Amino acid sequence: MSKSEILKKFETLAAIPHCSYETDKMRDFLASYAKDKGCEVAVDSFGNIHAFKGKPKICLQSHYDMVCMGDAPKIEIVYGDDGYMRAKKSSLGADNGIGVAIMMQMISEFDDIECLFTNNEEVGMIGATGFSGDLKADKLLNLDSEEDDRVTIGCAGGVNLFATISLNSKKTKESTLYEVKVSGLPGGHSGNEIHKNIPNAIKILAAFVTKNGCKLVKFEGGERSNSIPSGATALVLSDKELKSECENLSVKKLGTGDEILENGEKILALINSFSQGVRAYNCELGIPQDSVNLSLVKIKDDGILEVEFFARSMSKDGLNRMEFEISELAKALGFSVITKDRNPAWKPINDKFANDILEELKIYKPNARITAVHAGLECGVLLEKKAGLSACSIGPNIHSPHSTRECCEVESALFIEKVVRGIVKKYNS
Repeated sequence: MSKSEILKKFETLAAIPHCSYETDKMRDFLASYAKDKGCEVAVDSFGNIHAFKGKPKICLQSHYDMVCMGDAPKIEIVYGDDGYMRAKKSSLGADNGIGVAIMMQMISEFDDIECLFTNNEEVGMIGATGFSGDLKADKLLNLDSEEDDRVTIGCAGGVNLFATISLNSKKTKESTLYEVKVSGLPGGHSGNEIHKNIPNAIKILAAFVTKNGCKLVKFEGGERSNSIPSGATALVLSDKELKSECENLSVKKLGTGDEILENGEKILALINSFSQGVRAYNCELGIPQDSVNLSLVKIKDDGILEVEFFARSMSKDGLNRMEFEISELAKALGFSVITKDRNPAWKPINDKFANDILEELKIYKPNARITAVHAGLECGVLLEKKAGLSACSIGPNIHSPHSTRECCEVESALFIEKVVRGIVKKYNS
């Protein structure tokens, strides 16, 4: 087998549209592939694909949806001289396409194998949460991690909060109408990269509008619930001439207007008073303990403005605390608040399975270690589905997922494939 088989499979996957919520073609492709390789295949109403054959001792698991940024789902893969692959003008989908490609290869090689391809992970772990199938193996190896020298045995829990308020307009004195836009910020993953203090486009725009005494006509921003916003746009009225303050902020004069949002000041107050980023740090694990990302501001069809927050914590108490604090802040400013897609934290357990994987990983990465991650992994959800299930997660080096800067180290992906093969062989022997 040529070592490029994984890359060939990934290129095949990249050519099939699979943005979250738009995964039907990928679902059909993967189900057909598994059947052709001799697996029994069950596809549930959530789009999860449960494939198995023989008497598997280990279940491999990845999600097959991706965060589409830029030109995606059109993905043009470029292999760089630095050893990384990227996509031209779009996210790459290595999160979690490399894991899916490795699972496809293992299905083709082993007679005793179980694979769970979950759907819509990137929009609240919908597939994993809805999965009700019977896992055959009592060991689960998730392939959705993004650092190749780590065996992950724990992750943050998460919850989405939605604050809504009416968009009624009111008359005001006629003033100059401007479009103010923030664009081209780096963006990034709101879990793995929240500690990097990546600027939030929504926060920057709201601060500019407020500091310049503008009246709000319209405000929208952000791309995905689990991405740090890279862009935001507002329409505002101003009595004074507005000028850009930085290269990522543009100001365009549109004419005049005399209508503003009745709740404009409340909307800006919520955005400006919200504290973006890490709220507490876990020194023992060396990762954030609690964090919140202001993800999206969007206008709904029913004349409602919705502000979405994504809170993460390594503990149930921390998640409860942040949910309470954000809700109280929004309610105090006249917003209604609901929560959705609450996922449990995965409490770290350092067991024999984790150390078996660590031993295999150290063949290629002698300094590999066991750790936890401040991001959501489906292991936490799936562990609640089967008593006695043991889970770990590994994966190749992937940088800046959920952005057009996403890249994956090629050699890293290839040796993670070897690690997975070694683990499956070990547990099948």
